Amino acid sequence: MARNYSDFSDCNRVSKQVRHAILLMHAASGSSHIGSSLSVADILVALYLRILNITPSNLAAKNRDRLILSKGHAASALFACLAARGFIPKKTLGTYCMNGGILPGHSSFGCVSAVEITTGSLGHGLSVGAGMALAAKHDRLKHRVFVILSDGECQEGSVWEAAMFAGHHKMNNLVAIVDYNKLQAFGRIKEIMDLEPFAKKWQSFGWSTQEVDGHNFRQLLSSMNKLPFTKNKPSLIIAHTTKGKGVSFMEDQLAWHYKSPNQQQLNQAFFELGNL
Repeated sequence: MARNYSDFSDCNRVSKQVRHAILLMHAASGSSHIGSSLSVADILVALYLRILNITPSNLAAKNRDRLILSKGHAASALFACLAARGFIPKKTLGTYCMNGGILPGHSSFGCVSAVEITTGSLGHGLSVGAGMALAAKHDRLKHRVFVILSDGECQEGSVWEAAMFAGHHKMNNLVAIVDYNKLQAFGRIKEIMDLEPFAKKWQSFGWSTQEVDGHNFRQLLSSMNKLPFTKNKPSLIIAHTTKGKGVSFMEDQLAWHYKSPNQQQLNQAFFELGNL
């Protein structure tokens, strides 16, 4: 059933909460990848608030949806979203990337119950997700498997092997979302290894694709509400995003793949985001 997406106040509110939490987590731990977490935040918020059949009370259910954050270096965004939705206590976020803490710098299976697999190394999430989707079809289960990839990750051969596998097996219960912020560890995607024509490559492997603004909840939710896009095909959403989104001096800046904010920068970021 189609949903009414005219009111995005809940998404905007939680998105701000998640960004505040990301900033605090990286400032406290001095850890990297804050730019990557800020770019994927709105995608995760849209999924957890409006799309995924996942709640703190149904994690043991066979037919709940699965989400794999293949770009595991953006774990702070996932943890912040899980806290905002009540999967983990908000105070747990203070342990992020700390010695002896509960939450690691990359999402790891077992750190909290809602993390499906360990994704410290790039290139494996879609393969695991395709296997989970195939198993669901074999067992006649109705849940969907969502995999969030980074754009640089899509230079990995294992991603395309999984894409070919999913297309061949007509996995309409598998959804890949690419956080396409155009930057990777050492520079711009188009300069290191250009992915274009990106959508056509996925289509040639048997996927149905849509492209959206990954920070526009109307576009994100309109697209996600149409899944699967085509009968008997896996679906891909190419979400065009900005690394460091929401903080002016971090936006589209490669340095924030590595840096963490000092107190002055943290204050400036909070000022720009506004009060919770």
